[in-house]
Amino acid sequence: MHKNIEDALKILTIIGLPRPQQNERSALCLLAILNLTPEKEWHQAENPMIGITPIMDWIRQHYQKDYAPNTRETIRRQTMHQFVSAGIALYNPDDSLRLVNSPKAVYQIESLTLELLRSFETNKWAAKIEGYFSQRQSLSIRYAQERELNRIPVRLSSNEKILLTPGSHSELIRAIIEEFASRFVLGGILVYVGDTGNKWGYFDEKILSKLGVTINSHGKMPDVVIYYPDKNWLILVEAVTSHGPVDGKRHEELKSLFADSSAGMVFVTAFPNRSLMARYLSEIAWETEVWTGDAPSHLIHFNGIRFLGPY
Repeated sequence: MHKNIEDALKILTIIGLPRPQQNERSALCLLAILNLTPEKEWHQAENPMIGITPIMDWIRQHYQKDYAPNTRETIRRQTMHQFVSAGIALYNPDDSLRLVNSPKAVYQIESLTLELLRSFETNKWAAKIEGYFSQRQSLSIRYAQERELNRIPVRLSSNEKILLTPGSHSELIRAIIEEFASRFVLGGILVYVGDTGNKWGYFDEKILSKLGVTINSHGKMPDVVIYYPDKNWLILVEAVTSHGPVDGKRHEELKSLFADSSAGMVFVTAFPNRSLMARYLSEIAWETEVWTGDAPSHLIHFNGIRFLGPY
């Protein structure tokens, strides 16, 4: 094992990363966000902004460790996420509103941590590590507060408030609740809101249970579910910013997921604007509705004998 990797493992242990992150994978990720190639010493550490796939490429190029493509999520969830939570790395420092699952997402070493690591194996290390620990907790709290401030509030009819991870997807979800529902689902009750950072952003399981629906598969939920008590409808909305619309396959998936519902089902695809909608016109399933945020008072109905109604 290269000395830099051994050193990185020591550092992760010293600064208190949990045991699951005290491994070669995390050590290599730390070296990557410092651009600490094998010939460099710690005082030469840098602070580039770098994404998950570039991190994997960097590790392969400089330390000959080849992580398979399907380990991308492991690196993101089991290493980089913990780096951010611990306050030693920043997530999207160039654009805090970037979509969570955006391919442009980047990480960068936090400035105080960079200063500390540049002192490793020097006579300044002892003083630096003492100073680092004196500020560590306040840093974690500060970054947590900043992340919370950036989250997007969505108000419910009951005057409750939920917070969504920032990004264009969450902005569209907010528009669905505040603009679409207020026009076309008057008196509707919000049942479910997915969040790009937390799949179960809001979920009123009791309402679905009363309608005979039990949800077991988190990943198949639409982005927004609204119950329309006046007509006994469930409005199932897909928000299209990075994934596709309610096409034939998705239509069948949702029908199967809510097959036991005593309420009729209405399928809606929401787009932020008509120009994005145009890219998906050939994929949108018949007997569904389309709503766009740039024309919020209009609906586009794809065939069938009803307008905004179950079949």
